[in-house]
Amino acid sequence: MPESIEYKIEPNRTKILQWKELWRYRELFYFFTWRDIKIKYKQTALGFLWAILQPLLMMTIFTLFFGRALNIPSQNMPYPVYVFSGLLIWNIFSTGLNNAANSMVNNASIIKKIYFPRFIVPVSSILVALFDFLMALILFIGILVFYQQSVSWAIIFYWPLAILFSVIATLGLGSWLAALNVKYRDFRYVIPFLIQVLFFLTPVIYPISLLKYPLLQYVLATSPMYIAVEFFRLPLTNALPNMDFVWISLASNIIFLLVGVIYFRKTEDFFADFA
Repeated sequence: MPESIEYKIEPNRTKILQWKELWRYRELFYFFTWRDIKIKYKQTALGFLWAILQPLLMMTIFTLFFGRALNIPSQNMPYPVYVFSGLLIWNIFSTGLNNAANSMVNNASIIKKIYFPRFIVPVSSILVALFDFLMALILFIGILVFYQQSVSWAIIFYWPLAILFSVIATLGLGSWLAALNVKYRDFRYVIPFLIQVLFFLTPVIYPISLLKYPLLQYVLATSPMYIAVEFFRLPLTNALPNMDFVWISLASNIIFLLVGVIYFRKTEDFFADFA
């Protein structure tokens, strides 16, 4: 009788990210992303239009209460353009972070049954936020035309850079919170509060120059989304931001990414037990 052979399937721990393994399971990125998109807009009357209406309504509210009532400066741009440009790139972070932080808990039934690289789940959740961004980008172009906002096409490459930095910021915090949320369900109540706090600590609806205290400006520059918001507005303002603030935000971005991914990788073996 031939001797039986057992195969043990487990992830490779020699690297932070197993690029070959992620590539081998690449179809799952599409599967999880498209599934989440369909679930998000299923049985809604307006469907994908919600991706456009949400930032549009927020822009209207902030324009009425902040732009007109408080007369907040907007870097020589019409305030609606200023606000919408910030909200557009911010929504990648806020939506992606909320999705990623709850992704492991929401997919607990799949995680318990089969093996695949767990890192695919939070990444796919962030890709859903990028889909919403592309939908709202169409409206943003219309707003630029309506307000006759000039765009420096020579430096338009800052837009992809801004998207990249927003994804990095979202992935770092999102993977960290996703791992924490599996074990400590209290974090599902902390996440909305955290996003709200970070929103007001990031110059989305106001320029950082509005603050008169330099120390406070440096504190706000530690937001991982500061660099993304400033880079996205750069082709519109054609004025370089404070590079000290940019480097601080970039460092914060990288630190959160490393901490989040490393913690996720170290704890993913226990996800099936706690989920």
